[in-house]
Amino acid sequence: MIPAMVATTLLLERQEQSNRLRAALDEAASGAGRLVLLTGEAGVGKTALVEHLSQCSGARVWMGSCERLFTARPLGPVADIASKTGGPLGAVVGRGAPVYEVFPVLLDELRARPTLLVFEDVHWADEATLDVIALLARRMSTTCSLAIVTCRDELALDHPLRLVLGGLSAAGVQRLRLSPLSLEAVRELAAPHGVDADELFRRTGGNPFFVTEALASERPELPPSVRDAVLARAAGLDPAARSLLEAVSVVTGSVPLDLVAALGGVNASRLGACLSSGMLVESSDGIVFRHELAREAIADEIEPLRRVSLHRTALRVLRGPGADVARLAHHADAAGDIAAVEEFAPIAAAEAAARGAHREAAAQYRRVLRVATNLGPARRADLLELGGLECYLVDRFDEAVDWLAAAVELRRSHGDVAAVADALRQLSSVQRCGGHRADALTNGKAAVALLADGPPRPELAGAYANLAMLALNSSDIESGVTSAKLALDLAGDFGDRDIFVHALNTMGGLKMLVGDESGRALLERSLDIALSEGRDADVGRAYIHLADIAQRHRRWDLIDRYFGPGSEYCSVHGLDLWARYLHVYYARTELDRGRWTNAVAAIPASLETAGTPLARIGALVVLGLVRARRGDPAQWSALDEAAELADRSGELQWLGPVTAARLEAAWLSGRHGDELVASGPVLQSCIASRAAWWAGEIAWWRHCAGIDEPVPDCAAEPWALQIAGRTQAAADAWHRLECPYEEAVALAFSDDNDDLRTALDLFESLGAQPAASLVTQRMRRGGVRRIPRGARAATKANPAGLTPREMEVLKLIVRACATPRSPNSSWCRRRPLTTMCRRC
Repeated sequence: MIPAMVATTLLLERQEQSNRLRAALDEAASGAGRLVLLTGEAGVGKTALVEHLSQCSGARVWMGSCERLFTARPLGPVADIASKTGGPLGAVVGRGAPVYEVFPVLLDELRARPTLLVFEDVHWADEATLDVIALLARRMSTTCSLAIVTCRDELALDHPLRLVLGGLSAAGVQRLRLSPLSLEAVRELAAPHGVDADELFRRTGGNPFFVTEALASERPELPPSVRDAVLARAAGLDPAARSLLEAVSVVTGSVPLDLVAALGGVNASRLGACLSSGMLVESSDGIVFRHELAREAIADEIEPLRRVSLHRTALRVLRGPGADVARLAHHADAAGDIAAVEEFAPIAAAEAAARGAHREAAAQYRRVLRVATNLGPARRADLLELGGLECYLVDRFDEAVDWLAAAVELRRSHGDVAAVADALRQLSSVQRCGGHRADALTNGKAAVALLADGPPRPELAGAYANLAMLALNSSDIESGVTSAKLALDLAGDFGDRDIFVHALNTMGGLKMLVGDESGRALLERSLDIALSEGRDADVGRAYIHLADIAQRHRRWDLIDRYFGPGSEYCSVHGLDLWARYLHVYYARTELDRGRWTNAVAAIPASLETAGTPLARIGALVVLGLVRARRGDPAQWSALDEAAELADRSGELQWLGPVTAARLEAAWLSGRHGDELVASGPVLQSCIASRAAWWAGEIAWWRHCAGIDEPVPDCAAEPWALQIAGRTQAAADAWHRLECPYEEAVALAFSDDNDDLRTALDLFESLGAQPAASLVTQRMRRGGVRRIPRGARAATKANPAGLTPREMEVLKLIVRACATPRSPNSSWCRRRPLTTMCRRC
């Protein structure tokens, strides 16, 4: 039940939002389901508005909350709902199923019956819950239900929720933001209390929670902060009731009555006083603070020794069969119970990882490694390796490297050579992805050296598979194929599916890099096995390698087939790292297909924050090229950072495209010297590695700068034709590949005026003004007159590309079509606008 003060506040300046939510619920019930994002600052009334809607909705109401635990519960709000509803959803959540199994069941429920689904406080959500929200945003239109997601809008720049919110607009999500109350509303609320309303508004900023807490304190003076307002309200309770309030404040979310009894005693008068005060309210399975801000303020005031004692009590009462291990780990940590942390945190981490909540899994490993001082070397190394993998999956590379390096030292102290080699393999793999190629190669070779002279064993297969992966990313084809074959043979002998699938994937990528189409079958086979056996990381790896080949070799068939399923899979399974690579590779294909705005939009927002530097290189190249081709002077800031990161990586797969992009930008801006010197060694590396497309592209831009050198034997056909001066053949090749910008570049070097005009038209249609200006200058030097000046600003701004005069004519046509001369001629109003009626 909503307390009177909140109900009164809700009626003030919230009617519009209430009406919009009610309309959305009605539309959903008729088959137009949707998701609404309800945002606002803490205490602005999001919960009160949702509860008001739920009481008058007429639909089934499912509400779940995210809680402010030190480490979030995986699928917290879904688990809340499942525990109350039971049925198929309760069954699938109860057995700890991952997101990709839980979500279809939830979606079926939302399709079966009109439902108001509410996820509250998702600013505290775990990764698995964020995945569910992202999926709901794309699927709610297929249901008859309304989903409301509430969150605070004061989020840090690197908050995981920002990444999800960035994709919600494209999914058609409706957004509602609640603003603080106006001065007039505060005056209306304050009038019965004899409080200076202007001062109340100044101190509270119109925040409804702050206002109601200040007024409810019933003190003549205004508390200086909401914390004081909450504490003043609590001070009005008798000591026993206040003690109960403090006791339950150590528990987030709903507090079961048996836990209330253990913490502070269930006395009718005590509990009644807390409920009457409005600070606690009844929930379906116990009691809960009406507002999290109040719980935080009360909990912060508890004397430290008593707080520890209360957490110990909560831990004792909550542990048992079916207990939420994330909650137990939270209370164990707060209680200083190291043994309980050692017991529950690793289990909570494993559950989080299984559900795709890798950030929460890493946090649980971080917790146990921080407090557990009595772990043996082998056990601590196990936890460091497991935690290092989770850090790696969420782009915490520096932390992952530190943990895995510590695991190597612990393994060495234990004297198990095979375990040391395997730890070195894991460290090497993460170092490479973190951009530390030299260290990765050193440790990778060391792992093989430790085992190569001994008997065959599975760890040696893993070490060879890792060397093959390093060779793949260094474009060292021959070495990579040799290592991958050794890994496949050993993995087959030992029946090691993990290494077999990994090496099969690598072998396929190596073959496709040099144009051997048989590699595609190997990659697709590794993908099929990984999908059928639930090998998430191998699935993600197969998708990114297929997308990588697509963007390197301009294979649109691959990107069109695999990007959609790949990005969906990575999103559902919490594979953030793979998802970022996929989106960067997709962005590059959009760039090369002439869809520049889409290319920039495809760059994931997560690359703005700390994480893997390698995926960021590709994103910076796309951004720098779009800016260069559009004439944006900020091109060099992006390309300079890309060059720095590529040099640090030492890998041709990044040095190649960065070098080509910088040469092109130099050609467009007329500065060649610095770029030419740096490009020579990279070109030779491309030739040695048979990197046909980069070799051809770099050689072409060097040719444009006046460098006279042979056409690389391995150069991809369109670039080779251009360098050889066969402009029309090159343009035809680019046209077949659906690369309009490169087609225009080829035609721009033709001696035929018609070709030059075509190049100019293509450049202008793409918005490539610098290149268009170069073509115009060439045409003028050749004596061409009446050069098209391009579209005017008004024409470019028109969605259909029509001039103002053409718009006038079109309006006259529409008016004529809409005014029938006779009853029989009215049919033309129903014809498409692009089809002339008989009268027109």
